[in-house]
Amino acid sequence: MFHVVFILLSRLFMPRYDARLQLLSYQVNMLRNRIDDSKIIPTEEERANLMRLGAMLEHDITDVMLVVKPRTYRRWLNMKNPKRGKPGRPRTPQATVDLILQFASDNLIWGYKHLHGELKKLGIKIGLTTIRDILKRAGHHPIPEKGGGHPPSDWKLFISSHMETLVATDFYSKPVLTWRGWVDAYVLVFIHLGSRRVFMSPATFNPKEEWVLQQARNASMWLQDLGVKASGLIRDRDTKFTTRFDAIWKSEGAKIHKTPVRALQANGYCECYIGKVKRECLNHFYCVSLRQLDYINHQWLAYYHNERPHQGVDIGNKVLRPNFTPTDKGEIKQGQSLGGVISWYYREAA
Repeated sequence: MFHVVFILLSRLFMPRYDARLQLLSYQVNMLRNRIDDSKIIPTEEERANLMRLGAMLEHDITDVMLVVKPRTYRRWLNMKNPKRGKPGRPRTPQATVDLILQFASDNLIWGYKHLHGELKKLGIKIGLTTIRDILKRAGHHPIPEKGGGHPPSDWKLFISSHMETLVATDFYSKPVLTWRGWVDAYVLVFIHLGSRRVFMSPATFNPKEEWVLQQARNASMWLQDLGVKASGLIRDRDTKFTTRFDAIWKSEGAKIHKTPVRALQANGYCECYIGKVKRECLNHFYCVSLRQLDYINHQWLAYYHNERPHQGVDIGNKVLRPNFTPTDKGEIKQGQSLGGVISWYYREAA
């Protein structure tokens, strides 16, 4: 009698129970298909719970184990030591990565095989492909090009390797209202890439050769005051940069690096500075004389060097002023210049 009752109850409730299981299984499959990773790696606690629930089914889980493959589950059962480490190979120590990048920056003609040999000499065990991948991620070419007469490198690598001795220059213009109407005034900018410090010439309507040569001499003296010995000057192919202009820099021991035609990014540091001075300052003014333009440039340059934080990766959002020290003491005040177009904040000394 009890057997008959059990059969009747099972026929009544089992279809509903099976439907619930099918619904849950279908939803799990839907979620599983939306996961980006190719596989799910359970934690130790999750794996223990899966095995506990599988034991209730006598480990017959082929049709219900969805988060991992059934053979993975069976491998868990056969493992003598259930604890395991993180999947995949261990990461290369950061100290080794830093050493590889240092070697690559200091020796531009070394390929990844040469670097492997140097590391082997130092007792550091690492695979060739690992070195190659580290160089690629850092923007270094693992196999430098051969020939050419001088150490080959891409432009970005060249810049990063010579930041402290490179200077870049370029012109920018600003319309000035005169009795003849609007006339473009020109300013010549020099920037030391390592420190981001800038020299700006007085404005002129006639950037003739003699004027440009005088600004080159002034910039050379400015670099001497900074204690910088320039090894290279980056410039575009503007006809205002004459052979006499180049000769001044060559006499100082600097090599001239001309940027490709219509490649503004090749002179990126100078172009970036010019973009800043225009967006943050000059675009807010109508100039009616060269004297006014020079005054605006002078105020901007004082702000740029002494108050403005700089966001370069190698500068770390700091102020260029050498004696600047952040402090949390004192009342916060606002400084302004040029009628509030330029503003900054500082702490008033107690």
